[in-house]
Amino acid sequence: MLPTNLDMDVLRALVIAMEHGGFARAAERLGRTQSAISLQMKKLEEQVGQPLFRKAGRTVALTDAGDLLLGYARRIVALNDEALSAARGRAMDGTVRVGFPQDLAERWLPAVLGSFHRAHPRIHVEAQVGRGRELRERVAHGALDLALAFGEIGGTPGIPGASALAHLPVVWVTPKGFRGDPTASLPLALLDAPCMFRQHGIERLDGGGRPWRITFTSPSLSGLWAAVEAGLGVTVRTPLGLPDTLSIPEPDGALPALGTVPLELHRAPSAASPAVDRLCGILTESLGAMLADARSNK
Repeated sequence: MLPTNLDMDVLRALVIAMEHGGFARAAERLGRTQSAISLQMKKLEEQVGQPLFRKAGRTVALTDAGDLLLGYARRIVALNDEALSAARGRAMDGTVRVGFPQDLAERWLPAVLGSFHRAHPRIHVEAQVGRGRELRERVAHGALDLALAFGEIGGTPGIPGASALAHLPVVWVTPKGFRGDPTASLPLALLDAPCMFRQHGIERLDGGGRPWRITFTSPSLSGLWAAVEAGLGVTVRTPLGLPDTLSIPEPDGALPALGTVPLELHRAPSAASPAVDRLCGILTESLGAMLADARSNK
């Protein structure tokens, strides 16, 4: 019996539908009708021989089999795109200067840059890791071609022309099993000033009348995570890149709510080259997939 070959177009439609909120959104992005996407998903169920979707209110959600297949679909589509890029773009050369926040540097960045290098080995990538304000300033002054950086907490626009790729919750980060006394002074482990998250957390505590004291400071995020894990204090950040050894406490009124912050892609107006275009696309696609995985694993 010959093996069944899954249709690449159908797998791509599945990935897009799950990353963008349903069949209607996938139809818009792919330039098809919603009924055409639904037929593709039915064909996929027939090929797999298992139901992949279940009703969830007015929309659909994945079954266990569907969730399993989605993981493979992402990998298959990514490998397909990487193979095409490698075959078509090996002659592409040049230099791309790109900046990232510390939150993305340890887990996500190596895989993304590795994938990009395999597809475009002649492109020289200069990567810088820094804080949001300095990365945005470097893009504005032409010292970087691209940068992923946090915008202002609450969604205030940053540099004109920036694209908000996601709005992430700003959260309190604590050691595992943390049980704080709501009447006691809250120990804070923070990045060195100036730091937007540091200032925001302090302002929210002051606004709620909660006493606090700074017990640890560090210039690096890895040092901050180590201090929180050791129980030196709690901190303020997003869930992006959060180590598994730390926790985000459930809202209970003991700590003030912190709102959201946009994660933005900034591109210098002078950065116009095929190499920059390609890395920009890979960053956007890879980050979208990572955030979608994080949502599905909640």
